[in-house]
Amino acid sequence: MAAVTATAARDYERASSGALMPWPMAFVVAPLVLHRPTRRVLPISTRTHLANWVAAHPVLVAGMGARCTSLASPVREGLRFGLRHQMLTIEHGFLKSSIPAKSHPRGELADLIKAASLMGRWTSKSEPSTVFALLGVRP
Repeated sequence: MAAVTATAARDYERASSGALMPWPMAFVVAPLVLHRPTRRVLPISTRTHLANWVAAHPVLVAGMGARCTSLASPVREGLRFGLRHQMLTIEHGFLKSSIPAKSHPRGELADLIKAASLMGRWTSKSEPSTVFALLGVRP
């Protein structure tokens, strides 16, 4: 969970020219990345607008609230782990990642890291309130 959040935060910062990822975004990234049916239909690039993706996948989005709720405790634990092990820091309510860009995970972990990277870049293109609203969840 810490690696997923740290990857998303790292790539959010890169894609937004230095703006850091709001910490509540970790609670949205995890359900999108960890839910295999959702992860499989994520776009391959950030050119797809989030609103268009949401409109094309209403069944997956309908379950977001329940997935966010069920993953809240693991996300909090992942944040604590990432902070304790200097994978993440919090700066004025935003997450900053300190993990390197080059890693070579294998198997399902590679899929999770790739999806987390996409989510970081993708969510950086919209206001957090817009992301939460489109996905039908509240911070």
